[in-house]
Amino acid sequence: MKNETSVQYFYLLPFAGEMKMKPLISAFFFLIYVVGVLFNSSIITVIYLDIQLHKPMYLFFCNLSIIDIFCTSVTVPKLLYMLLSGDHIVSFAQCYTQLYIFAILGVAEDILLFVMAYDRYVAICLPLHYHRILSHRNCILISFGIWGAASLNSSLFILSALYKSSCHSNIIHQFFCDAKSLTKTTCTTTQIFFILIGIDILIFVFIPVICTVISYANIFLVIFKMKSKESRKKSFSTCSSHITVIALYYGTCLTGFLIPLYSDVLDIVFNIIYNTVIPMINPIIYSLQNAGVQSALLGLVRVMCISKNNARN
Repeated sequence: MKNETSVQYFYLLPFAGEMKMKPLISAFFFLIYVVGVLFNSSIITVIYLDIQLHKPMYLFFCNLSIIDIFCTSVTVPKLLYMLLSGDHIVSFAQCYTQLYIFAILGVAEDILLFVMAYDRYVAICLPLHYHRILSHRNCILISFGIWGAASLNSSLFILSALYKSSCHSNIIHQFFCDAKSLTKTTCTTTQIFFILIGIDILIFVFIPVICTVISYANIFLVIFKMKSKESRKKSFSTCSSHITVIALYYGTCLTGFLIPLYSDVLDIVFNIIYNTVIPMINPIIYSLQNAGVQSALLGLVRVMCISKNNARN
């Protein structure tokens, strides 16, 4: 990055004027972080332990839970450190490393949500071909492909961002280093940066959303043609959790994207929802609306209670 002002660090000041509220804010984020990591870890654990859940859909659930854990881990611990220590300085390297990891997670989630929609499409519209199309081998390759594509894209994005010149204030009114906030600190941009942003939006946002909508349009057509009420109910239940997650994810992303650059407070609010609240809610949605996950969680709790009682005796 060509720094006209030789910027070596940034100040992250999301709650600079709320000194008296910092202990309460710290407790709020700590609670969200612990609950989110605990719930997502539980999802991964029960899917790993229950052989009945060793299916493509649940493998993708695990990937989503991994994304959610890393999403909060990249931002919240550093935020808690700043709030508790009062040290709001983030080095140039730390800031762009955080942006790099967060970009990987964002792209991985975009692709994964579409893959999960495709999984439901094949299961409901092409049930006889499900195990051939989404075999264990293919699902593993898809998972590696998601993370590989996200890492490559993030590397190109960061490389283009490093060549932006920084000449404005190095104060960022945000709780982590995101692309929108860093743009406010720059005075010049490169053409390749805008080209990559446009390609990213097309490939990882527009196309997945269109394909997801088409997948669910076909799914609903098949469901409505089902004669059995029980079959329709079961098909809807397998899709409801994913539809809820998609609505929350893209709804928050779209709202945050449309917020003007000068609306720092709204920007912070929607980033908090997107980066901390939604990763905590996702496993709750899946555990409440997915019978398989719910049954496995209850089974794990029963086993733990029995083991605890045996240990006491």
